[in-house]
Amino acid sequence: MDWLEALQRLRSTGQPGVLATVSEVRGHSPREAGAKMLVGSSSSWGTIGGGNLEATVIDRAREMMAGGVSAAENVEFSLSEHAVTQHGRQCCGGKVRVLLEPFLSLPTVAVFGVGHVGYELGRVLSRLPMNLYLVDSRAEQLLPERLADVTSGVATVHPVHTPVPDSFLGELPAGAHAFIMSHDHSEDFLLCDAALRRGDLGSVGLIGSKAKWSRFRQKLAAEGYAEAEIGRIQCPIGLPDVTGKAPAVIAVSAAADLLRRLSLPATIQTTLMKRNDSHD
Repeated sequence: MDWLEALQRLRSTGQPGVLATVSEVRGHSPREAGAKMLVGSSSSWGTIGGGNLEATVIDRAREMMAGGVSAAENVEFSLSEHAVTQHGRQCCGGKVRVLLEPFLSLPTVAVFGVGHVGYELGRVLSRLPMNLYLVDSRAEQLLPERLADVTSGVATVHPVHTPVPDSFLGELPAGAHAFIMSHDHSEDFLLCDAALRRGDLGSVGLIGSKAKWSRFRQKLAAEGYAEAEIGRIQCPIGLPDVTGKAPAVIAVSAAADLLRRLSLPATIQTTLMKRNDSHD
């Protein structure tokens, strides 16, 4: 696949990448200005000239991804036999500048149960850059016409109909955030069990009252989970000082609490700040 298709795939699966572009060439070089290469955590697509130039760019791109660097960088290379290199010599004789543009991984959020609250939560979250999964065992909850207002946002929305939502929870990437709010308390419990068995999710929120959570805690303890493990599930969801039982109120509260947990890239934070400023 080409670098553009690869970038779309990385973004859709929540993986980071760095786009390397030859921005300036002086003298002779393996590739012309405008040549591009996309670097992922384990693969790369396209080429900017091979040799030490390309290998060094790949090394730096992966350092940027590992460090969560969000600002673009310009790097200059001398293609001279006298240049200090790490991956062999290139003797083209020219100089090359390469622009490195990071695309950090987007958060992944899954809403299990797209009833009244799940729908409103999906609407709020879909206005933010993320991979958003809407999972339900009822096909009618995921009809395109019903979700039209959710899928029109900037998030990449994935409606998922499955008779076993807890199995799908096991397929989420590590660090994903899960909201459990199905129409069936038995289904909710299976989802909680699946979430605790994984142990690598970013957060898990369960909708419900204190009475519901008390029953769930007892049942989870009976399954052998320690108190510390059970404590990874938040119930009730949302900010404690935002009260109200209306679906929209619960959704806004839950979304606000999630935003406090997310480590959004600086570029996204800046964009959101500018949008907020424009409405002041």
